[in-house]
Amino acid sequence: MMIAVVALVVAAHWYVWGRLVRDTTEPGGLGRRLGTVAAVLMPLLAVGAVSSGRAGAPFGLQQVLAWPGYLWLAMLMYLLLALAVGEVVRPLLRRLMERREASAGAEIPADEREEPTAAAPAAAPQEASVPAPALTAATATTAATGSTAAAAPSRRLFVSRVVGGAAATAALATVGYGTYGVLRGPRIKRVTVPLAKLARGAHGFRIAVVSDIHLGPILGRAHSQRIVDTINSTQPDLIAVVGDLVDGSVENLGPAAEPLAGLEARHGSFFVTGNHEYFSGADAWVDHVRELGMRPLENERVEISGFDLAGVNDIAGESEGEGPDFGKALGDRDRARACVLLAHQPIVIDDAVRHGVDLQLSGHTHGGQLWPGNFVAGLANPTVAGLERYGDTQLYVSRGAGAWGPPVRVGAPSDITIVELASRQA
Repeated sequence: MMIAVVALVVAAHWYVWGRLVRDTTEPGGLGRRLGTVAAVLMPLLAVGAVSSGRAGAPFGLQQVLAWPGYLWLAMLMYLLLALAVGEVVRPLLRRLMERREASAGAEIPADEREEPTAAAPAAAPQEASVPAPALTAATATTAATGSTAAAAPSRRLFVSRVVGGAAATAALATVGYGTYGVLRGPRIKRVTVPLAKLARGAHGFRIAVVSDIHLGPILGRAHSQRIVDTINSTQPDLIAVVGDLVDGSVENLGPAAEPLAGLEARHGSFFVTGNHEYFSGADAWVDHVRELGMRPLENERVEISGFDLAGVNDIAGESEGEGPDFGKALGDRDRARACVLLAHQPIVIDDAVRHGVDLQLSGHTHGGQLWPGNFVAGLANPTVAGLERYGDTQLYVSRGAGAWGPPVRVGAPSDITIVELASRQA
């Protein structure tokens, strides 16, 4: 499997180098040399960015590698997509140029066309024996053939530069705008969810749902502060942090998470683990978020005014004996009360339905993060983003407030969702 992945990555870079460097530059030129160096260096930085964290590299080195390495992965993806479109445009552009050249040649009147001349030395008897018309025609044919041969490489170079330049510009603009969207911070999204069993007194109860913050080598303390400021500005009744808070250890990312201590809500802040917590030391992070003022729900339930709030561990915890336990969290509750479940991955919706959950709040998918990744995410998740119903249970999936890998989002803007519960008795 690893060999296949490496072969695919090498082939992708070879193709990009061929179209953007070899086809658009002169052999031996400075552009060719610089392009070749970049084609070798950027994938090495990407490998370093992906592997440095799990290899235990110093956090400073992870930060140095992360920006160029991860951004290149996003650039590579959109360069491949843009160049694929360019393969369709390329022959069309060549034909258009050929027709224009042919049309321009036909518009020149015959008597104005420049006739080639042949200056034959008078002292050469073998040349004097060739009739003048034949010599003129032969010279004209040679000139025309040479002109066509010279035009063809020039046309190919022009087309390659136009297509390559357009592809590079489109990819750069896409990645640039997607990066700006992440660094700008998530925007507020509002959703009203009616619950049949919600007590009348809880009508209008507002839960701020934030998932997939992904503090790490790229997104740090400033990112945390933006999220805290955005959530607090909505004055929610309760805050739910639905997993994938971090990509790294408490030792490295504890300072980045400190602003989360400033979260404010009347009924407090609650946290459940995501799969990335189990890559980063879940037990240490559960202890740390408790120190920051959030309450971890580890397969447990609390009673809120008008409904039950439950939380389960992420399924990634099963490898450590700390997976989701729906029986422990929901088994002995009063099913006449409405229940809201915090679970990082949407895929556990079937368990939620079996245990009579009214609303499950999840993240994990990032909404696909990088289009067309939403189609891939749809293959592994029942819902990629938004609100859907499964039997008597509703599932809401947030696109998340951060980004994993490339700090880029395309077609899936980050969000913090204010879920307003509505009682049908109101």
